[in-house]
Amino acid sequence: MNARRRRVHDRLAALPGVRPVRRPVHPGADGHFDVFYVRTGRKSAHPLVVIPGGPGAASIALYRSFRRHAAVAGLDVIMVEHRGVGLSRHDDDGADLPPEALTVDAAVGDIAAVLDDAGVERAVVYGASYGSYLAAGVGVRHPGRIHAMVLDSPLLSAHDIDAVRAQTRRVLWEDTDLAPRVRTLADEGALTPQDVLLMIGLYELAGPQVLRRQLDLRVADRNRLWKIAERVTRLVTERKTPYHHEPDLVERIAYQELNYGAVPDGGPVDPAVALREMASGTVEFVGEPYDLPAAMPGFGWPTAVLSGGRDLTTPPEVARRVADLIPDSVLVSLPTAGHSVLDIRERAAVEICKAVCSGELHELPSRAAELDALPANLTVRLLVGAITVAARAESAVPGSAPTAPTS
Repeated sequence: MNARRRRVHDRLAALPGVRPVRRPVHPGADGHFDVFYVRTGRKSAHPLVVIPGGPGAASIALYRSFRRHAAVAGLDVIMVEHRGVGLSRHDDDGADLPPEALTVDAAVGDIAAVLDDAGVERAVVYGASYGSYLAAGVGVRHPGRIHAMVLDSPLLSAHDIDAVRAQTRRVLWEDTDLAPRVRTLADEGALTPQDVLLMIGLYELAGPQVLRRQLDLRVADRNRLWKIAERVTRLVTERKTPYHHEPDLVERIAYQELNYGAVPDGGPVDPAVALREMASGTVEFVGEPYDLPAAMPGFGWPTAVLSGGRDLTTPPEVARRVADLIPDSVLVSLPTAGHSVLDIRERAAVEICKAVCSGELHELPSRAAELDALPANLTVRLLVGAITVAARAESAVPGSAPTAPTS
């Protein structure tokens, strides 16, 4: 660990509520290291354990704003810094954790150890995206620690890619409004795997109308704004930002345990192609740690399953399957939301957490319209607004080509 990183590490480790827990580097190993966690808000009998997505998202620095807002709302929040990321990245000698230390099961064990250290018998566990797999893993390995659960934009299995491809193609390759534009670019050889991820991101965050304007500009060979959006997307999805986004060590979990880089099926707009290109190491899937479809019917706690209507990353079909598998569950659908309510609709996420922690989980489906109407995060609103304004300005430039046909 270099001196600059050590200074940031020490500053974050000294924040109020931050504590280390000694954990084995990997099962059977003599070596141990510190997994850090933070607890914010007035302590309660069943705190809210929030597990973000990734793998690669940090917790302590990245979600300070969320924890502050949650504490104001009366929530007692615990967040664990995932092993191999941020404050939990290094062993006692300051070296990166070895590959064998970075597994889903080890991360699930860390969460249970944190509950032990915090003196928590049972918690409300909220997992978003990849974090939903860890949350469900706590249910598999430590069912007695669960009071209630929220699975936000959930992963279910390595076979989710089939639903992802089907929904992505329905939206981008078959939709009567978007498909002609996308197909035109594909026929011209102008559609790259990275473009597919960009279209997914624009659709999820900004909706079909904004994506259509972007595609019109792209078809008209007005690529300046598209390239800017592509650079922003790469910064968000690929750039390593210390103590915020550090996917480099833990990407092996994504590919080897959860099949993020599924073998391409040869069809159009396959997001797996771009995800395979993004990998810095091996992309081949080895095997899942849990059989969640078999385990979830045994989950004996109330569960809220959250799904965004625009989610192409973990599409609504997967959320519906999860809700069908868990006996005491409710499906909460937000039609205009994209992937991960925690990250793009923080106010809705806080309201959902309040309801679950106060025992009002089963009322959430009746509040879906109200929750969906809550504004997106400020950063999301600013980004979408900037893209929309820039697209209108670009379209107004003399010589702009007409839009692509819609049929």
